[in-house]
Amino acid sequence: MPRGLVALNVWRPPQEQKQGDSTVKKVVIFGLLVLFLSIAQITLARPLTVFVSILPQKYFVEKIGGDFVEVAVMVQPGASPATYEPKPKQMVALAKCDIYFAIGVPFEKTWLPKIAAINAKMHIVHTQAGIEKRSMKAHHAHQGESRYLYGESEDGSDHQTGKDPHVWLSPPLVMQQARNILNGLETIDPSHRALYQANYKSFIVELVDLDLELKRLFQATADHSEFMVFHPSWGYFAHAYGLEQVPIEIEDKEPKPAELKYLIQHSKKIGIEVIFVQPQFSWQAAQTVAQATTAQIVVVDPLAPDWAENLRQVAVKLSTTLR
Repeated sequence: MPRGLVALNVWRPPQEQKQGDSTVKKVVIFGLLVLFLSIAQITLARPLTVFVSILPQKYFVEKIGGDFVEVAVMVQPGASPATYEPKPKQMVALAKCDIYFAIGVPFEKTWLPKIAAINAKMHIVHTQAGIEKRSMKAHHAHQGESRYLYGESEDGSDHQTGKDPHVWLSPPLVMQQARNILNGLETIDPSHRALYQANYKSFIVELVDLDLELKRLFQATADHSEFMVFHPSWGYFAHAYGLEQVPIEIEDKEPKPAELKYLIQHSKKIGIEVIFVQPQFSWQAAQTVAQATTAQIVVVDPLAPDWAENLRQVAVKLSTTLR
């Protein structure tokens, strides 16, 4: 301070000092409130923790949920939904899961009650709800052929097995599943309803376009509708496009010698060129039929993660063999 100048303390009335202190407190409180709300918003905006049973469902849920879902899959690549048993780390994750989208595959019958028991707050959505399941029938010989009919009892009555769970392989049926997924997401996370609805509508447009694309592809195969598969996964797909699958096995039961003989005879008669197998099952019986005929073995996976592109590829392979 320059010499000759005297520092003066400016006196303020006590009331003015209190008002100043009060203003500071208000600023601090407001800042803390903004920080708290920001943290709360970040917490609320975290993606929903979602579990699905099979890989194609992950495709469906992500189409509708977008960035607001984080999807884990129970049945890993190469495993079968018929016999799958959850891993310990999956059970740990399920205990913190927000929502589980079931689809009616066999392992759920045993494990879904156990999963629900470890997480009472988890919302379970049965995406197959509203879909009329078809019976998994073995193939029937046509009238006038051998009296032994694969899948038919000796008295001529139909031998029907359990209901077919492969509803995800038919685009029209996936539309119903998409609606159930939308309802589940809206229920548990209504704050993002508008986004879910917009994504759902876009997905439905994609499904309609895919359905029309496949219908056009199979229009030229109307006179040749039968195709042979090892495991009867493609019944709903076949029904949607006017086709008929001829399965080698039903419900994981290998064909008996007489059944195998009939399948070989039938495949020769109708000119089966390809037998479709999948990675989750043994190909032994399919190879037996192929060796006795001129058919080739072609691998198709009903559980492929890129669901739409997989259906397109399967449809192209199938339509080529039916022409």
